[in-house]
Amino acid sequence: MTNNDINFEIADDCPEEIAEQFKNYVEAFEQAKCRQPFDVLLDSGISLPPASELSKTELSAKLWEVINALSLLAIYLESTDHLSDRELYTLLWEDILREETVFQSGDMMNMNCHIDLVSSGSKADTDLYLKYYADDDDRAFWLKEFPDDVLPSHEPLPFNRDRQLPKPTRKIGSA
Repeated sequence: MTNNDINFEIADDCPEEIAEQFKNYVEAFEQAKCRQPFDVLLDSGISLPPASELSKTELSAKLWEVINALSLLAIYLESTDHLSDRELYTLLWEDILREETVFQSGDMMNMNCHIDLVSSGSKADTDLYLKYYADDDDRAFWLKEFPDDVLPSHEPLPFNRDRQLPKPTRKIGSA
């Protein structure tokens, strides 16, 4: 990607130092390497066996090893409490860790990547959000905006992992 591919307009009242910093971030992002987190984790020495090869205890330990390693790469998971450890690890192993991701280097790019497992916009994810994560106000808003939709019954989350997930330690940009 080159600077000619994307055009940004910067407000006239934007301080020059902020505008320059923004341009530098865009340039750093454009020049950053894209890799699969799966490969980055393997390169860092983490083994990633398929879920079918792991006992329940081994799988839970491996899942937390992966979650913590991802946080060291500034990749954070959200909305995982509707999935068992095995379901989450399988989703990570088969899909999420295989998606190309921008990996930053140096001081120029400081971004966190937040992966919300119910935010794709698909009907399935929307239903999971409404079923497990949406509060009464969100559900009422949804019904007002989409009166023909049938809301799934609200159910308690079957797992309690999200409160233990690593969170960014500093406020930086988000991807």
